[in-house]
Amino acid sequence: MWRLYQFPLCPFSRKVRLLLGEKGVAYDLIRESPWEGQDAFLDLNPAGQTPVMVEEEKGVVLIDSQAICEYFEETVEKLPLINGSAAGRAEVRRLTAWADQIFYRDVVAPLLEERMKKRLVHRAPPDGGRLREAMRNANTHMDYMDYLLDHRSWLAGGTMSLADIAVAAQLSVADYLGGIDWAGHEPVKRWYSALKSRPSFRPLLSERMEVIMPPDYYEKPDF
Repeated sequence: MWRLYQFPLCPFSRKVRLLLGEKGVAYDLIRESPWEGQDAFLDLNPAGQTPVMVEEEKGVVLIDSQAICEYFEETVEKLPLINGSAAGRAEVRRLTAWADQIFYRDVVAPLLEERMKKRLVHRAPPDGGRLREAMRNANTHMDYMDYLLDHRSWLAGGTMSLADIAVAAQLSVADYLGGIDWAGHEPVKRWYSALKSRPSFRPLLSERMEVIMPPDYYEKPDF
């Protein structure tokens, strides 16, 4: 049985969990708080980052969300998520990288720092200016997502792909932390509502991080 080391508000762990759910891969969840620097976890991943997947019987350790997703994309035939022509697959990977690097850097990372780590780890108040900047960045990035969804059924093209999963994973964490203003973003809202309705998404929406509660609408597919 696979084991996934993660914590509830890790967007990269959520990305992996959504892909595993869509592909029907069974696994056990192991809670890991990377900021604690546990020796056993650092032995698995010296970088100290989640997610990490382990299959002891096979002697397999997978590190990094994209590497994990590509592994299961290559080994599980159900519901290909990097599919289509070479150009189409390149677009899926481009938007996945945009979610993991740009959206995370501009929106999710500062929200996690100010609204989670400062509260749980540093016992310090959040920086209001940094929070406002993250929310402005989110609005700008959602304008771009609106544009894509005005021209495509899904973010990267005509079918759901890893790009949708990666973006939704980041967006779900930002939304949990109150960093998303949905007003004026109907295309993204419809797209996200459809993803929230999928069985793979339900376990993520039901989880809570201690002492940090999401907005009242957070769990509702129709919001």
